Amino acid sequence: RSGKLTPSQVAKNIIAVLEDCDKSTPPLRAIVQWDQEQIRQMAEASTARYRNKCTLSYLDGIPVCLKEEFKVVPYRHRVGTVYLGTEPETEDATVAKKLREAGAIIIGVSNMHELGTGTTGCNPNRYHKTPRNPYKPNHFTGGSSSGSAAAVAAGLCPVAIGTDGGGSVRIPASFCGVVGLKGTFGRISAHGSLPLSYSTVSVGPICASVADAAIAYSILAEPDPLYPYGLKQPKATLSAMCAPDLKGLKLGVDWTFFKACDTEVLSICEKAVEHLQSLGASVVEVSLPELEEIRVAHVICILSEMRDFLKPDFNKNFQEMNFDTRANLALASQFTALDYITANRQRTRSMRFLQEIFTTVNCILTPGVPCTAPRIYESDLLTGSSDSSFTVRSMRFMQLANFTGIPGIVVPIGYSTAGLPISFQVMAKWWDEAVLLRIGLKLEQFRHQTKKPSIYYDILA
Repeated sequence: RSGKLTPSQVAKNIIAVLEDCDKSTPPLRAIVQWDQEQIRQMAEASTARYRNKCTLSYLDGIPVCLKEEFKVVPYRHRVGTVYLGTEPETEDATVAKKLREAGAIIIGVSNMHELGTGTTGCNPNRYHKTPRNPYKPNHFTGGSSSGSAAAVAAGLCPVAIGTDGGGSVRIPASFCGVVGLKGTFGRISAHGSLPLSYSTVSVGPICASVADAAIAYSILAEPDPLYPYGLKQPKATLSAMCAPDLKGLKLGVDWTFFKACDTEVLSICEKAVEHLQSLGASVVEVSLPELEEIRVAHVICILSEMRDFLKPDFNKNFQEMNFDTRANLALASQFTALDYITANRQRTRSMRFLQEIFTTVNCILTPGVPCTAPRIYESDLLTGSSDSSFTVRSMRFMQLANFTGIPGIVVPIGYSTAGLPISFQVMAKWWDEAVLLRIGLKLEQFRHQTKKPSIYYDILA
């Protein structure tokens, strides 16, 4: 607005950075498809709007990227595979369309775990390669929205869009030290993304700060006639987000569940709870029932739905899939119709339990992920990585929100002694994203320093 910088100048910097970051050793591999002409055109149009004082929104001129799971003109809708997206897209997903209407500069589509089937982000195929964690390039980013989190952490853009069916926004955001918001199921339209699992996946922004997440959320969250699940949603608000304290808020903690994490993660997360209390919130002990049943039922639902949707791919493109994708889809084929029905009965039960819990508390607190980002080994880069015990562990605090559709946010709150990010999660009742953003702002104040990642680009310089 001050005119000191134009979107065109920023776009020029981004194009230079995109050329550089994949030539570096090791390559960052955050953005897997981009087009400098597209970036330039959007930036020039935005520069003209600033000159004429007729900007479209807070996101006008702001660089953003979208996970390859979304259709974005003119890129290929590969969804992390080598066999999908043989032709460039001619139609945008709803979120891409909304970002364009807001004047944002789409800098490209971001890397992802093949077909969203894992939580490391490891993708050895020829079009993608494994993205690197900007804090420690020999560690994973987390997945499946791997490139989105890496792009934000490395400074390529302050806003990236991901999808979250089992922590796929919140796990990479946690591992890469950025903010990840999973909206309530149906809150942000998933129209134009590959419908891998229709009952567990929510769309959400991965951002450099909670304020950025609030801005992206306010622009993207509304009913979409093309997406039936979100049609009856209440209006999205940011009410009381900037309240000076947390007085009157009741924060629910199931301490047995909360403590199921590494000691380094636990000690900083406990301090974060104390910080929230010091701002006037009260901590209420709650008991989250049937967590083990929820964990198993969530896996049955997400894998059964993916296996159903990907049946033709599994039959026709099996040889072109990564090994871990084949293994997960083969495992999914062992579930029966009875398993799926029983899992959905569990969902109804769990939602009832949560309805009761949310009459006594405003939100539920947990660590983000129980551990920090795992190491990348040479073999992972060649043949991929399959570690089911890590997958299960990384999703521990994530599955409740995916299974029941409640919203959740992760906010970075510190670092391990090895310098890897540690994050904190807040979940709230359906449609109450505003309280997550309010608490998220206060968690940012708790993090007394933000360490610069070892891979970082200043696109404003």
